[in-house]
Amino acid sequence: MEPVRTDVLTVTPWLAPIVWEGTFDPLVIDEAFRTHNLTIATTVFAVGKYTRFLRDFLESAEKHFMVGLDVHYYVFTDLPGDVPSNVTLGVGRLLSIVKVMKFDRWQEISLRRMELIQTAIEDHIHREAHYIFCLDVDMRFHGRVGSEALGRLVAAIHPWFYMYPRSQYPYERRTVSTASVPEDQGDFYYQANIFGGALEDVHRLTKTCREHLEVGTHTLRQASTHAGRQTLTHT
Repeated sequence: MEPVRTDVLTVTPWLAPIVWEGTFDPLVIDEAFRTHNLTIATTVFAVGKYTRFLRDFLESAEKHFMVGLDVHYYVFTDLPGDVPSNVTLGVGRLLSIVKVMKFDRWQEISLRRMELIQTAIEDHIHREAHYIFCLDVDMRFHGRVGSEALGRLVAAIHPWFYMYPRSQYPYERRTVSTASVPEDQGDFYYQANIFGGALEDVHRLTKTCREHLEVGTHTLRQASTHAGRQTLTHT
């Protein structure tokens, strides 16, 4: 086993593991998961001009994301014809296109993303996968993201705010908001561009976020903050 790093936290105050490169043996953990025949659902939204990012996203994911496991990509788009058809997928890797309506502003698809993911889990993903990850299409993988990331509910710590004190995290602090995080809570600030976990837990997360967004002020910042609030609640 590789030595555990001492320069970063490897466990949260509530005893959840924090996974960093160099804190696990990829061969050991891959072998442990390989025998379970898992399928990882992966949702990505490519609406309007954001279809331009799909090729890089898919090609880099095929090199680095859950390699060795079955992956089912679900591409939510208003432009099915713009989804690249000549990206080579590995064995056990599938891609499905989910047609969605076109929104006037890209912020709107961000706000509706939780509802669409929730509905997709209810309609068919619950029969097709064991875990689900929800990713932004303008991401590009440069290194491994594998079975070490599989868990009940998984979020990525925002690298910019990792070394900052809690008082500087841009959480919603107004108590009138359903996304409000009290000043004494929130040990970490999470990125909104990647979250995932077991289907049941992600379904609960997306459902709660959607319900809160429907009664709150619909702003882009709150879409991200609601996800952060619920990640704190459900982890």
